[in-house]
Amino acid sequence: MRVLLIGSGGREHALAWKLAQSPRLTALYAAPGNPGIAEEATLVDLDTENNDAVLAFCVRESIDFVVVGPEAPLVAGLADTLRDGGIVVFGPSAAAAQLEGSKGFTKDICAKYDIPTGAYQRFTTAEPAKAYIREQGAPIVIKADGLAAGKGVTVAMTLDEALEAVDSCFSGTFGAAGAEVVVEAYLDGEEASFFCLCDGTSALALASAQDHKRVGDGDTGPNTGGMGAYSPAPVMTADMIDRTMREIIEPTIAGMADSGHPFTGVLFAGLMITAKGPELIEYNVRFGDPECQVLMMRLKSDLLPLLYAAATGTLASVTAEWRNEVALTVVMASKGYPGAYEKNTPIAKLPHEDAATKVFHAGTALKDGQLVATGGRVLNVTAMGKTVCAAKDTAYAALDRVVWDNGFCRRDIGWQAIEREKA
Repeated sequence: MRVLLIGSGGREHALAWKLAQSPRLTALYAAPGNPGIAEEATLVDLDTENNDAVLAFCVRESIDFVVVGPEAPLVAGLADTLRDGGIVVFGPSAAAAQLEGSKGFTKDICAKYDIPTGAYQRFTTAEPAKAYIREQGAPIVIKADGLAAGKGVTVAMTLDEALEAVDSCFSGTFGAAGAEVVVEAYLDGEEASFFCLCDGTSALALASAQDHKRVGDGDTGPNTGGMGAYSPAPVMTADMIDRTMREIIEPTIAGMADSGHPFTGVLFAGLMITAKGPELIEYNVRFGDPECQVLMMRLKSDLLPLLYAAATGTLASVTAEWRNEVALTVVMASKGYPGAYEKNTPIAKLPHEDAATKVFHAGTALKDGQLVATGGRVLNVTAMGKTVCAAKDTAYAALDRVVWDNGFCRRDIGWQAIEREKA
């Protein structure tokens, strides 16, 4: 099978690394890719924002299957263009991708199909939103409706913080994504990420993970795209997974099909495990980043036929097998992230990799033969271990061998699970 992978981050490096191991693969291309992905795939100079250009490449190179990594091309209809052109593609239509592209759309689906989530209201101007916030009180959650690269959510612990977040959205901080704001109830509990493949009518549960969104140790500081993750998440017990499938995933798939927008691809449910059980925080329509990195480390099965089954309506014919060990990844970011940071800082050395450790490139490039950091989140140092504590120790031992003066990381990835292990 000749495959094209769309994307350039740590998630896509993990997908490329796993796809490259498939005996069914004959050629793997990636656009635009990064230096890590270049070790697994042939990089293609392709404008991935130009749907027709991507289709033309697929036709020219006899591509059998396209795997779309990030959310933006899906929301922009890349999967629709490819399907209309006769190309099999892993990823939802633009209409189905609204589950991530519009927070309000997802909340409305939850309301219509009785999917457990926090109470909410949608607003297109600031004053009614502020009046609702004053009425509800803090803590409360303010979300830019559209895609904001993981930065459009404020978990406001005070009224002032909530009101400021509303002003920030409507003043254009998040561009068009903030033209509408969703204000929703604060959910108290433990967060978890849950993933399943969908083929439009059925779902295959994959695995759980736990992300660490805030930039600082002890879950302090502003939200980021994710500073580290581990899998599996202990809070996602067999019973909790069963409830999540029955109460959240299956009604969503049925609801999307009922609304005329059947969902195919990977459904990533951001959950809060509350005293009542699993409640939906939000949906994403692609693998998480950095959760994908830990999922791919743990996946024993061949990834390619799993994704192809989701894309072709044949999920019932496949199963996914997982390693029992824990996988944990630590994000190395550029100093200043998630605010302003210096670009093109040199990364002098990466650690040696072995069966238990892997460094996934997220925001890197080669400039005159030198590996440099070009993004906010730059490297994902990932390790396996029998316990969360063991995986953490291995990951940080590898991370400490990275030579990059402008990098920083959290030192407490996995802390909740480690406290459980010690209890």
